[in-house]
Amino acid sequence: MKRLMNFLRQNLPMFALLTLGCFGGPMTLQAAVFFQQVPQEISFNQYKGEILDKENRKPLVFASISIAESNVSTISNTEGQFALKVPKTLTEGNVVISFLGYKTINIPLAQLNNDNNRILMEESVLQLSEVNLTVPKDAKALVKETLRRKGDNYLEDPALMTAFYRETIKRRNKNVSLSEAVVNIYKTPYTSERRDAVQLYKARKSTDYTKLDTVALKLQGGPFNALFVDIMKYPEYIFTDESIEDYVFSFDRSAMVNDRLLYVVNFKQKESITEPLYTGKLYIDAAKQVLTSAIYNMNITDREKAARLFVRKKPATASVWPTEVAYRIDYREKDGRWYYGYSNVLLEFKINWDNKLFNSVYSLSCEMAVTDWEKNLEGNLPKSKDRIRSSIILNDEAIGFSDPDFWGEYNIIEPEKSIESAIKKIQRQLRRSKNQGGTSTP
Repeated sequence: MKRLMNFLRQNLPMFALLTLGCFGGPMTLQAAVFFQQVPQEISFNQYKGEILDKENRKPLVFASISIAESNVSTISNTEGQFALKVPKTLTEGNVVISFLGYKTINIPLAQLNNDNNRILMEESVLQLSEVNLTVPKDAKALVKETLRRKGDNYLEDPALMTAFYRETIKRRNKNVSLSEAVVNIYKTPYTSERRDAVQLYKARKSTDYTKLDTVALKLQGGPFNALFVDIMKYPEYIFTDESIEDYVFSFDRSAMVNDRLLYVVNFKQKESITEPLYTGKLYIDAAKQVLTSAIYNMNITDREKAARLFVRKKPATASVWPTEVAYRIDYREKDGRWYYGYSNVLLEFKINWDNKLFNSVYSLSCEMAVTDWEKNLEGNLPKSKDRIRSSIILNDEAIGFSDPDFWGEYNIIEPEKSIESAIKKIQRQLRRSKNQGGTSTP
């Protein structure tokens, strides 16, 4: 257990709390080369819309939208909205919309409008008799077998993936900062112990929000925070041969996704374990023992231990601790092989100040979605100087905030309207503050 906690302290994403004036400086040369001119000729068609629950019309968050028999895909945002960019050379095919616990929808590409597509999804319900007949008896044995079979079920060749990455910071419920990037992921085979390499291609961020409060938050690790949630590639972050014995596993009600029966496995740390481990659900394909999704949280009952895992630096006059640490990973399948498709990380925490009556509540989230990929059979990797390090702070590397056309043909997660309006508000406040020669607070 001690060995695992030391590993987590060294490798978990670090959410750094910094005082004003502790950072800054000129833009590095490396950051400057990430911005490339977008070709004038548009080489893609774009389809926009929203994905809703058929019964209650609530938006379905992080639904997957892809073109069948291709590597083109995207994800719906927290308002259920999406924008799918399809190369003009791809004129036929089915658009596949899937969401955990709902019936998969297939729509011919030719039937989609360029805008205002409204897609309603129905829940997929299993009869109890179906569930009881198919669930095996030993949940832990199923999890171990799933981990063991990653060489049979996941990508066996190196791959070059294009992914969209986003970091968001909120103070209470108000958006404060937004950083985004398009990255190239040089994915190594799932059986390889070699880590994936990441190359930053394009990046942008919102205006300098640090003038709006007495502290500024920065997320260390950038895209690696989302990438390391890939349980099948990086089981050492959650289920090592040693740590898996610290959990209790049990079966929940099974689910149907993409016409596949999934076993739902609950897991939680044993009561005798005091270190902050995890609790959540694993969604495992019944036929092939493939992990298709996982949703889990860190146990932060001991807030001091949890704080030591995540907070890199803080003001001496403040006490900081997490109130929620949550993770999600979704895999996709092509030609019988599964691969990393989407993940997100959420951290919420409180700051108690020695000289203030009220505390501050912040949340940091990051998410990444693979939007295209191809085999990298020669195993080519970028030069060391062209790779980003796992210690990167994206907010320091990304500059400017341009219009959506900045991203050209790349699929991204559609920005929420609330984020866009928050950024405009922050810009107005900064302009007003500059004109008045003072500072303002939200």
